[in-house]
Amino acid sequence: MSVALDEVLNAPVRLQIAAILARADEAEFAVIREIVDVSDSVLSKHLSTLTEAGYVSIKKAPRDGRQRTWAVLTSKGRRAFRQHVAGLQEMISAADRKFGEFVPE
Repeated sequence: MSVALDEVLNAPVRLQIAAILARADEAEFAVIREIVDVSDSVLSKHLSTLTEAGYVSIKKAPRDGRQRTWAVLTSKGRRAFRQHVAGLQEMISAADRKFGEFVPE
C-alpha cells in the first residue's frame, strides 16, 4: 500500500480547516475558530501554515465597522485536500479488507 498523505494537511486542525473551506467559497476567521474550537493564536498559526503552503489565501476587509479576516481554499489547496482525502480513504479500505480477514461474520 503506497498512500501519499499531505504532511501539511495531516494535522487534525488543518484538515478540519480545509474541510470547512472545501464546502464554502470562503469562511470568516471567527466562524472557523468556533467550528474547530481553538484559540485565535492556534488558528492563526494553522492558517499561516496553510497560507505558506499555498493552500489558503487570506482576505481582510472591513465589515460592521471592524476589520474581518476571511480564508479561502485555493485551487492548489482543493487539489491537495482531495488527494489527502483519497489517501485516507485508501488506508481505510485497506484496513477494512485486512480486518475483514480476521472478523467472522
